[in-house]
Amino acid sequence: TRGDGETGEDVTQNVRTIHRIPLRLRGAAIPELLEVRGEVFMSRPDFEHYNARQRERNKPALVNPRNGAAGSIRQLDPKIAAERPLSFYAYGLGEVSGWPLPDSHGGVLDALEKFGIPVCEHRTVTLGADGLVAFHARILALRDALPFDIDGVVYKVNSRVLQERLGFSTREPRWAVAHKYPAQEELTEVLGIEVQVGRTGKLTPVARLRPVFVGGVTVTNATLHNEDEIRRKDVRVGDTVIVRRAGDVIPEVFAVIKERRPKYVGQQEQWSLAKAVADRCPACQSAIERAEGEADWRCTAGLYCPAQRKQAILHFASRRALDIEGLGEKLVDQLVEQDLVRSVADLYDADRINVEALADLERMGEKSAQNIVEAIGKSKDTTLARLIYALGIRNVGEATARDLARHFGDLAALMTADVEELQRV
Repeated sequence: TRGDGETGEDVTQNVRTIHRIPLRLRGAAIPELLEVRGEVFMSRPDFEHYNARQRERNKPALVNPRNGAAGSIRQLDPKIAAERPLSFYAYGLGEVSGWPLPDSHGGVLDALEKFGIPVCEHRTVTLGADGLVAFHARILALRDALPFDIDGVVYKVNSRVLQERLGFSTREPRWAVAHKYPAQEELTEVLGIEVQVGRTGKLTPVARLRPVFVGGVTVTNATLHNEDEIRRKDVRVGDTVIVRRAGDVIPEVFAVIKERRPKYVGQQEQWSLAKAVADRCPACQSAIERAEGEADWRCTAGLYCPAQRKQAILHFASRRALDIEGLGEKLVDQLVEQDLVRSVADLYDADRINVEALADLERMGEKSAQNIVEAIGKSKDTTLARLIYALGIRNVGEATARDLARHFGDLAALMTADVEELQRV
């Protein structure tokens, strides 16, 4: 899998169960080494057929094709993956040797197809902006008839020489760009507005919605981003709103249908975060503040706040950070609520976190406790970049963490750096 861009999971045994992927390449001039990159997905007809069969057997059905494909490819048991109707499309190459590479991206995809590797038929080589826009419109017209879900098309520079010259930014190639389609939208009612506390103390208003099916999932909550955004859109409890999944992932309240606003809703004051939480963090009752020039209110309590502590631990243990398998939301909730972990450093304190202490927690057997302890021990073998990112310092993402690690070399040097030295990086 792609993982964090450097390290992923080995899912070879699961991929071997995908019928469309050949176990042997066709043709005479087979490369010595061919690394193919592509995407595993589940078609809509296959998804419906699988779910119908599961229901007949009184077994759980999949929620949507996207999650079904992602979950299937990461199954530990290849037999489960083999039962799922997965498909694959190649879209590029990794390492290659012993093969004269075609000059163009289109040529690479044509060659892969001749080897028997599945490639999407909806592709074309075109010239100029008009050609790109025409392709975008053509696929939009086909969108509902396609057997799989899409959220846009991708334009790529065709010349491989130019691709190499353009290179990559932190997360993506400079020679490829996505042109999205409008997000899928539905109408629903705002039942309430609650405030969540994030890892950095940011207070985020969240709309509680009458359940609505949008883009393949049932949505009951949607982000309202911040107080300024709520006031700009004038969202009020009781309003009928347009909900869409931004980037087909995160549900958001896009707009209010003012014509449907009940009279009593129009008489309400505009929503105020400070009033909604009575000037106190809803998780720890500490004071909240909004820095000059910032849109967000924040809890001032740091790791004293249980909500910030939970999010800090979850971030620390996440796959792109220290990757501590098994340290999920429910377990972290218990660790914080029972005061076993007050900061991420406590995870490595054997007097606090050991098999006996974990086995006493709800729904935690001795074997599971042992696995968690081993996963925490394994996480000590990591890189400086991952550790810096895992610490959850505001404004330090993966790219900045890598830059800092490369420049300073060890944590002690970073901890003693002054503002000027950091700005040089």
